[in-house]
Amino acid sequence: MLQRKNRFRHESLEDAKTIQHYLKAITKGLEKGELVFSDDDGSIELHPQGLLNLKVVASEDDNKNRLEIRITWSNDEAHTETGPLTIQTKS
Repeated sequence: MLQRKNRFRHESLEDAKTIQHYLKAITKGLEKGELVFSDDDGSIELHPQGLLNLKVVASEDDNKNRLEIRITWSNDEAHTETGPLTIQTKS
């Protein structure tokens, strides 16, 4: 965990089921308008509201795959729209 003024950061090695649990908790928090992140070193409480900016980056290299999901928001109404996102799974 890295904590600066109004900043929280946590990094750990987790299995897919645990990450699914975290993502469900984030989804529930977005629905309620309150997200609380904490670990042994600190915590932060966020209140997402209005239009949220979603950024998804997926990449695949030889031995390393990466998925980044970033959600940001501000108090002003300015936003960028690039069209709908589609996420699929293969059976």
